[in-house]
Amino acid sequence: MAPIRLQKYFTDCGVMSRRAAEEQILLGKVKVNGIIASVGDTVEPGIDKVEFNGKIIIPMTEENVCIMLNKPRGYVTTMADERGRKNVSELVKDVKTRVYPIGRLDMDSDGLLLLTNNGALANKLTHPRHEIPKIYRINVKGIPTAEQLKHLGSEMKIDGYKILPVKVEVVSRARTADEASVLQMTLYEGRNRQIRKMCDAVGLKIRRLTRISIGKVSLGSLSSGKWRRLTKKEIDYLMNDKEN
Repeated sequence: MAPIRLQKYFTDCGVMSRRAAEEQILLGKVKVNGIIASVGDTVEPGIDKVEFNGKIIIPMTEENVCIMLNKPRGYVTTMADERGRKNVSELVKDVKTRVYPIGRLDMDSDGLLLLTNNGALANKLTHPRHEIPKIYRINVKGIPTAEQLKHLGSEMKIDGYKILPVKVEVVSRARTADEASVLQMTLYEGRNRQIRKMCDAVGLKIRRLTRISIGKVSLGSLSSGKWRRLTKKEIDYLMNDKEN
């Protein structure tokens, strides 16, 4: 696709008018491939990465694609990494349409990661009012005490912010302090390394952290490092933005 003016890119993506885009560019709120943009810059849709206020602006295409990836540990949730680390783009090379991650899983975590070229879906799932919970399985060293579990499920402050209540369930308990217990945690927000910081706060050491579902969209038997397309029913469910 031929390069187009950055302002036109925003209108083509249905984000804002050209005049409004020009104002935001002048305010330094737009980046192209990680560099603050200037009025008059051009971009190639589907090739260049355009960000507004830290969010990737995805071009509209004739076909909306949303896939589920079972991200392995050791991969960063970016489509390119300036430090040369393994990133999720390497795992979705055979997706015919360029897709972008919705949210993040930190490098040491694994499990369900959604990627899409559907800007409306991406914006909905990253909106602060997004209501669909994210569910994680956490292997922690030893046997959590009743007090630790109570603390995890009560009001906590992380990085000075009071997080929303988290549902905590014990899937299995270790028999000795050297073994691992398995917890399941349900979150309605996804702050940076939130579960790891919560467990640190109560003195629990995480051995493995896996996202197993986003609401009713479940990882299931998808193998590590593999991806599949979401069904229409799954996409409709996510777009509806309701858990019930």
